[in-house]
Amino acid sequence: MREVFLSHASQDHTKAHRLRAVLVEHGVRAWFSPHRIHGAQQWQDEIGAALARCGWLMVLLTPHAVRSMWVRREVRYALMESRYENRIVPLLFQNCDVRALAWPLPQFQFIDFREDYWRACDNLLRIWKKRLSGRIRKKID
Repeated sequence: MREVFLSHASQDHTKAHRLRAVLVEHGVRAWFSPHRIHGAQQWQDEIGAALARCGWLMVLLTPHAVRSMWVRREVRYALMESRYENRIVPLLFQNCDVRALAWPLPQFQFIDFREDYWRACDNLLRIWKKRLSGRIRKKID
């Protein structure tokens, strides 16, 4: 399995960081920009390299993400790349106008984080035939 690119708005950093911790704890390599980009590096180049390297794209959906130029660019890139076919996973964290981000997104099966975070994590991990570990709640919460 290739690495997962976690697209999110900068205002949703805490949500992305928490989700990345769950994924990594279960052996799913995940990349998101605040985790890997260091001061002097060209962050646009780093994002482009990560998108070219990763095999999955998850997009953390919130009103902030819908307004984010960078989230829009990342999602559109994945929609155009054949290797991301059937490997785009929308994660609904808050109600938002998903079509405003990218009109094809409503076609994809969403994982709904709005009501039960841990059930949503379990559903997400099933993509890679993994089950949510009971001990993770103590580590992450």
